[in-house]
Parts: sequence; structure tokens; C-alpha cells
Amino acid sequence: MKDKDEFLKQMEDLKVPAVDTSPHQQKVKMTIMNAERSAALGVWLIVVPCYFLFCVFMYYFFHLHIGLFRAMSDLMAGMNKNPFLKYASPILLVGLPIVSIVINKLAILHVHYKKAEQGIPGELLVTIKLRFWNVVLILISFGIVCIFILYAITENLTLKN
Repeated sequence: MKDKDEFLKQMEDLKVPAVDTSPHQQKVKMTIMNAERSAALGVWLIVVPCYFLFCVFMYYFFHLHIGLFRAMSDLMAGMNKNPFLKYASPILLVGLPIVSIVINKLAILHVHYKKAEQGIPGELLVTIKLRFWNVVLILISFGIVCIFILYAITENLTLKN
């Protein structure tokens, strides 16, 4: 019985180790936006430019002269004629995809900076979490922006010549 009492006393006298969570909290990377929400928002931001490109493509390349496709083209042309709405179409067609790119990049990009300590230089750690839908939306939005920029460049070059 003495061994059992002695063992219990030793167990009671043991010191519980303290866990320091501060270094772990520095390693936790917080996202600025939720990946699923930003993907859903990104889809809504590129609906109008995708619809416009689809209508233009169907109207001019496949010569489908359906009223729905012509109406979208006429709407954008009418917006350019109105001085108050002149800048609405570039904002809709180029600005929304750019916002989609930014939002989806913020959802997958993680940045962590570790301060310099005693002769060790500081570190900047950039991590990209590959989320399929966020990456797809970034690529689609980038493609839309490139199409409109190339269109603007070629339109200006042909008008000068």
C-alpha cells in the first residue's frame, strides 16, 4: 500500500506543462474573404459581360439576327450615345470583371509576415490556396478584360488609319 500512496503523492506533485500558443497564432493565416462567397459573387459580377460577349458573338459570327442579341447590342450602343451613361458600359463590361478578379484573388491569397529577430531577417510568406472555382473565375474574368482591351486597341488603331 505504501507504494500506491507514494505513487499518488508523486502524481499530485507533478507540474502540468504550460502550452504557449502565441507562436502558433502567428502561423495561422486568415483569409480576407470566404472562398465560396467570393466565387458566388464573382459569378454574378461576370454575368453581364459574358452575356454581352455571347450576344455579340452570336450576332456577328453566326449571323443569328434574333431580337434578343440585337437588343443587347443596341442597349450598349444607346448607352454610349447618352452623355450621362457614356461611362456605364465600360464600367459594366471591364470594371465588373476586374472587381471579380480582385475578390477571388483575395479569397485564395494568404500573406504572412514574420518580423526580424536577433540577426535573422524578416520573412514574407505568400501562400495561394488553389480553389478550383476561384481560379476558374479569375481566368474567365481575365479573359473578358483582355477581350475588351484588345477590342478597344484595335478599334482605335483602325479609326486612325
